[in-house]
Amino acid sequence: MEPFRALVLEKVGEKCRTTVKRLKADELPAGELTIRVAYSGVNYKDGLAVLPDGKIVKSYPFVPGIDCSGVVERSDDGRYRPGDPVIVTGYELGVSHFGGFSEIVRVPADWVVPLPKGLSLREAMILGTAGFTAALSVERLREHGVMPGSGPVAVTGATGGVGSVATALLAALGYEVAAGTGKPDAADYLRALGAAEVLSREEIAGATDRALQSERWAGAVDPVGGASLAGLLSAVRYGGAVAVSGLTGGAAVPTTVYPFILRGVSLLGIDSVRCPHDVRTRVWGRLAREWRPASGYEPLVAKEIGLEQLPSALAAIVRGEMRGRVLVALDKNCD
Repeated sequence: MEPFRALVLEKVGEKCRTTVKRLKADELPAGELTIRVAYSGVNYKDGLAVLPDGKIVKSYPFVPGIDCSGVVERSDDGRYRPGDPVIVTGYELGVSHFGGFSEIVRVPADWVVPLPKGLSLREAMILGTAGFTAALSVERLREHGVMPGSGPVAVTGATGGVGSVATALLAALGYEVAAGTGKPDAADYLRALGAAEVLSREEIAGATDRALQSERWAGAVDPVGGASLAGLLSAVRYGGAVAVSGLTGGAAVPTTVYPFILRGVSLLGIDSVRCPHDVRTRVWGRLAREWRPASGYEPLVAKEIGLEQLPSALAAIVRGEMRGRVLVALDKNCD
């Protein structure tokens, strides 16, 4: 196999440096599948990975990128053949195992999901880890009985990856979506995704220092955490639920037991990293078919970049400057 390009992260003193370099196949970690990558995506966790104090990457040099889609080039596993289109998200990809910001990846076969019919490799990474996490959140809310007609559903951090996809999916499924954002100029974008109402961060969380507020939300998708999660919990209607998947607003949640014991509110933890394979397959299938918005997933794309533009995009997502999904194109010919 010819040398291929990858974004390589190196530790220099107390700082991290990213450089696009050419690697050889024997520099890749072990795995049954070697995949030519078509696309990857920029996720908040990727932004943390390139920070010296981001607490994601433990050894260097390293190739970050927690997701990718592409085509199998070599398989030592009978479930896959060369030419099969596949998706890889979660597990140790881009954390302790060389990740998706590379033209070639090698991964364990158990980490891989076959690309479902009805979804392109490009669309798979428009969604990426963020979209998959959003879909898991929607599925858990539905399993809990939060359905269209139950009442308004709040989405925090609605211009981010998880929030944008959650807004689009919920709207496509018939929910009344209230999208919360700290970006006032994003209202048109969120309404185009299907939001019925666009609120400020403060409005959607309400009084974060009150044990209980007036019952407002049937449910919520929260990739933010922190004080905003406490506010959401205190305003969820009796028997409702909040699906939480992130901590951009902080890991500590200053709440009380009252929403849980007086209103029967449920806090649903969403994990997209160790999620069982059968759940992955089912959810990706739903994203390809019955949950697919009528306008598709292209409206979620903020921009498409190459490896050279990745460092600035990773810095922007950590600063909270990104809207929607940033797609990293590595080999469009695969799609």
